[in-house]
Amino acid sequence: MLGFGIVVPVLPLYTERFNASPFAIGMLLAVYSGMGFIFSPIVGALSDRLGRRSILLLSTVGQATGFFIMGAANSLLWLFVARIIDGIFGANVSTTQAYVADVTPPEDRSRAMGMLGATFGVGFIFGPLIGGLLSQISLAAPFYFAAGLAAANAVLIFFVLPESLPAQDNSRPDRESFVTLFRQGLGAAIVPLMAAYFFMMAGFSILMSFFAIFTEDRFGYNASANGYIFAGVGVIGVIVQGGLIGTLLKRFSEKRIAIVGLALLACSLFALPLAQTTLMLLLVGAGIAVGNSFINPTINGLVSRSVNKYWQGRVLGLMQASASLGRFIGPLLGGWLLAFNSRRTPDFGKAPFWSGGALLIVSIVLTTMVSVRQLDAQQAGLPGEA
Repeated sequence: MLGFGIVVPVLPLYTERFNASPFAIGMLLAVYSGMGFIFSPIVGALSDRLGRRSILLLSTVGQATGFFIMGAANSLLWLFVARIIDGIFGANVSTTQAYVADVTPPEDRSRAMGMLGATFGVGFIFGPLIGGLLSQISLAAPFYFAAGLAAANAVLIFFVLPESLPAQDNSRPDRESFVTLFRQGLGAAIVPLMAAYFFMMAGFSILMSFFAIFTEDRFGYNASANGYIFAGVGVIGVIVQGGLIGTLLKRFSEKRIAIVGLALLACSLFALPLAQTTLMLLLVGAGIAVGNSFINPTINGLVSRSVNKYWQGRVLGLMQASASLGRFIGPLLGGWLLAFNSRRTPDFGKAPFWSGGALLIVSIVLTTMVSVRQLDAQQAGLPGEA
């Protein structure tokens, strides 16, 4: 995530050397999520069959290659090739989550997912800062540095990281397809969570894509000011996911925490276009940070409880595919809706942000449909159990 954070803020500026149009820049950003949508389930399934360590090792080598090609690109075509490679091999979040699930009891998985989310947050806080500093050397420097980080990560995986699935589990004759999930009755448990995650991510992506445009229009903030706001949101996220989630899970269910998080994020989206002061904007930002931090670990923890360790990669891969699809559709929808409100008016931002809030309300409804008892019952015996 440090490498990801380094690259993302620099990439739009980097494309200007190739005279890319705004549409091309948008497609360059979207193609990464598109690859994640396609390959997250595939990578997750491969980790169930081949083991987590081998997939993580291969994917980090692939990411290093993609970052290096970005730095060396001499045309827009090669930049697209690099982003496609990075999107394919970057679809390893589900494998990372599956590894955590392998070594964590079901009742502790949401807390462990929160810790994982906190480390992601730390990487994304410092990544843009490092990318900004390196870009003063050259716009290609951040990409080469990110490639070096990915290569170092691969070395650590090879020498330090043990396999989380025992050898006898990796060799088991398990060739069930994703269809087995639904034949075994898991669809009723997993589909509402996948749909909830999709609608949540679509709404959240609208927010993240157009927040800077909104603050520039309403408050005159530049990239540096927005960077401070995002850093503050990241710090709150690290605190909540790294510590507070574990405490809350001792008193409340994952489902309840997820619903509260969705409601808080929805309220923040509805309140954002109404913010007229810096204080109001910061309060909305805090609500966004806390709400998002409540949602991600608990929803992924819930779906992880629906299957045993042999299916963690596949199920979490489906969740990441849902998230990637939401990140792909959200910005496209938000960009279309942004034209409905004139700039420099009190209404600017209402159409995309309020639509994002409505998507989160749909996510709340879907989450309330999830039966925690059904998830626990499914985890006890189906599918893939030896």
